[in-house]
Amino acid sequence: QVQLVESGGGLVQDGGSLRLSCVVSGRTFSSYAMGWFRQAPGKDREFVAAISLRPYYDDFVKGRFTISRDNAKNTVYLQMNSLKPEDTAVYYCAARGGGLLRIAANDYEYWGQGTQVTVSS
Repeated sequence: QVQLVESGGGLVQDGGSLRLSCVVSGRTFSSYAMGWFRQAPGKDREFVAAISLRPYYDDFVKGRFTISRDNAKNTVYLQMNSLKPEDTAVYYCAARGGGLLRIAANDYEYWGQGTQVTVSS
């Protein structure tokens, strides 16, 4: 069974930075495409970034967020800089078998429990 555990969320001021981490159990981490999604209160879950061999970002985080992975540590990261109050949400890590990068939440099989990110103005 694949388990994902996120960490690194918290409260930060407008313009600040946070780094989220997601550790994935299992022996085939390198074969997964990994994604970060977020969900704000009253809104649908939305795509933030994903990585397989290369990263891909939604336009509203491009240039501010960086997704990376360390296959030796079974970990994917999301470095978030220049945070804005509208980035406030629960951030979820997700894994997709087969390695092809996708941006739809329904294409991901495994999910973490989420970590809260709050950006104050």
